[in-house]
Amino acid sequence: MTAVRQVRPDASARATLDKAADENFPVAPFFLPRAWRDDLMAVYGFARLVDDIGDGDLAPGGADARHLGVAADRADDRVALLDAFEADLRRVFEGTPSHPLLRALQPTVRRRSLTPGPFLGLIAANRQDQLVRRYETYDDLLAYCELSANPVGRLVLAVTGTASPERVRRSDAVCTALQIAEHLQDVSEDLARDRIYLPAEDMRRFHVTEADLARPSGSASVRALVAFEAGRARLLLDEGIPLVGSVHGRLRLLLAGFVAGGNAALHAIADAGHDVLPGPPASSKPHLMREVGTVLRRARRKG
Repeated sequence: MTAVRQVRPDASARATLDKAADENFPVAPFFLPRAWRDDLMAVYGFARLVDDIGDGDLAPGGADARHLGVAADRADDRVALLDAFEADLRRVFEGTPSHPLLRALQPTVRRRSLTPGPFLGLIAANRQDQLVRRYETYDDLLAYCELSANPVGRLVLAVTGTASPERVRRSDAVCTALQIAEHLQDVSEDLARDRIYLPAEDMRRFHVTEADLARPSGSASVRALVAFEAGRARLLLDEGIPLVGSVHGRLRLLLAGFVAGGNAALHAIADAGHDVLPGPPASSKPHLMREVGTVLRRARRKG
């Protein structure tokens, strides 16, 4: 077998990869086989970078724009960057990409026979973020999560060679739940970007206005709305328990970590009295570890 040359990340690429430590769930924990860890980090690098482009959170200095061939005077143009990023992604499958994180992704795509669809979905979600800043219904939000979150779980199953229609369905539920939990943690941060991921129909039901979301702390109505949406996320996480029980060994522990990360985030929100406006409620590592144990026990009972 021909050896694949490892791509050395530059400073901006390293800054992107370092954000893995701040996620609600383990990205590529030490207990996985080295090949899985490398491939999962390559996928994470792509997913994190496309989100950073969409949010305007790229590393300073303009290195990412230069890698993508975007002129300096358009380095803040998110749509132009996403277009260039998509063009470079297509070179992962046919050609030689320019961005270091996409060059690092190419061996993973080849080893795991990954298809463009999930990657294009993540780009489409970030394009949508530039155009759609409010969601009228819960179904509208679920359709967004189909692009913004569910492809990540599908890529994990593809990298580990464990995809099946039933596992994909349950993975989608977990990923959507993780996205909703993140939205609940980041209500204030999202509002500062002129985005609201709380369905408008639910805001009306709980008599919550946009002005209420801009306050330093949540009113009783805001907290009731957050509790309602957290309950929806918890039900989706419960759908993922059989997914955890359907696999074995270290993969079971990884998937349990995903579900547990969502549960821990929702517990942190509940512990804050569902008042997320002062800042993102965060869970401790010991709490996350306890949640992993709970998920594994539940998965054994359902297995």
